[in-house]
Amino acid sequence: MRLLHRASPWRELFAADTLPAPETLPSLLSPLRDALVELGPDPDMAVAHAWQARLVEALQRLDIPAWRISQLISDHNELLYRRAIQLSLNEMQGLGWGAPPVAFCVLILGSGARHESLLGPDQDNAMIIADYPDARHTEIDGFFQSLGERFTTRLDEAGIPLCNGHVMARWPMWRKRLSEWQDQLTLWTSDRRIKRVQQSNILLDFHPVHGDGGLAESLGDHVQQLMPRSSLFLDEMAALLSESPVAMDRFGRLAGNGEGAPHENAINLKHQGLMPLVNAVRLLALRHGVRATDTRLRLPALVLKDVLTAAQARGLIAALDRLQERILLAQQASLKAEAFPDGWVDVSRLDDDQRLLLRHDMQSIRSLVRLAQGGAGTR
Repeated sequence: MRLLHRASPWRELFAADTLPAPETLPSLLSPLRDALVELGPDPDMAVAHAWQARLVEALQRLDIPAWRISQLISDHNELLYRRAIQLSLNEMQGLGWGAPPVAFCVLILGSGARHESLLGPDQDNAMIIADYPDARHTEIDGFFQSLGERFTTRLDEAGIPLCNGHVMARWPMWRKRLSEWQDQLTLWTSDRRIKRVQQSNILLDFHPVHGDGGLAESLGDHVQQLMPRSSLFLDEMAALLSESPVAMDRFGRLAGNGEGAPHENAINLKHQGLMPLVNAVRLLALRHGVRATDTRLRLPALVLKDVLTAAQARGLIAALDRLQERILLAQQASLKAEAFPDGWVDVSRLDDDQRLLLRHDMQSIRSLVRLAQGGAGTR
C-alpha cells in the first residue's frame, strides 16, 4: 500500500478567497471553465452555493472521482465560510465594534472537517477564543457571540442551513476560550456518559477555517494527551457504534432499518454505511494516537500503527469511495426531481454486480466495526 501522501493540485482550486478566473484554465478543463463562466466573477453567496450542483457535473465530465469531488465540495464550503465570516467582521467594523479583541479560530466540524462533504450539508461549527481575563467576559464574548450569529445567519441565507442540534458558534456551548475547551474535553472524556461521548463525537473531527490556526493546533494537542487515559470514554464510544448498524440483516443480506425510508427499496447509505465506517475509523484513530482527521488519511495511518493490514485499509478506502459515489449520484437525481439531496439510495436500481459489491463493502465495514468494538486493533 502506498502510504506517502501528496497534496493534489485540485485542492488549490478553492484555496484562495476568490474563484479562479475561467480564462486562466487550459482547454483541457473546459467543463470546469464553462461552469465558472456561468457562475460569473462576483456571485453572491446564495448563487455560489447553488452552483455546487453545476460544479459536480463539470467535475464528473472531467472524470474526477467522487471522493475527490467530495473534497472539493468541502473546500468550496470552506470558501463560503471564510466569506461569511469576513463579511460579518467587516459589518461589525462598520457598526463600531472594532477589530476582534483577542485571537480566535472558527472550526468546521464533522464531514466538512474530514473533507468528505456531499451535497446538502447543514452547519456544524464551533469557535475557539484565546484566553482572556474573566473580568472582560461580557465585552469579549459579546463580540464573538455577535460574530457567530452573523456568520451562521449568512450561511443559512446562502443555503447552508442552521444545525437543528444547535452545533454552531452562535451558541455558548460551542464557543469557548481555549482553556475552557480543554477543560470541557477533559470532563467529557473522563467517564463513559452517553451524552458526553455523543457531544465529543461531534467535536473531535474539527478543522480550522478562519482565524488563528494555532488555537486549533493547541486543542488537537490536548486531545492527543487525553486519549491514552480515557479508556472508559473510548469504551462508551465503541458501544455507541451499535446505534448506527451497518445496512445488513443477520443473514448478511443488504437491509436498511426502515426508519424514515421513502420506500421499501431505500437504504440510507449515509447513516448505515458511511457513518459506521467513519465512526469506527475515528475510534481507532483516537485509541491509537492517529492525529489525521480525514478518513482517507486515518486508514493508512492505522496500517503504520499495526491496527489494520494494508489490504484491509485498501479495501475500506475503496468502500468509502464507492459509498460516496453512490450517494452523490442519488443526491443528483434528487436535485433533478426537486427533492432534498439526502443519503437514501434505491437499491432496486442497482445492477446485480453493484449490489454484490455494495454487500461486500457492508461486510468490510461490519468487520471494521467489530474490530473497533473489540478494543486494541490486531492484524
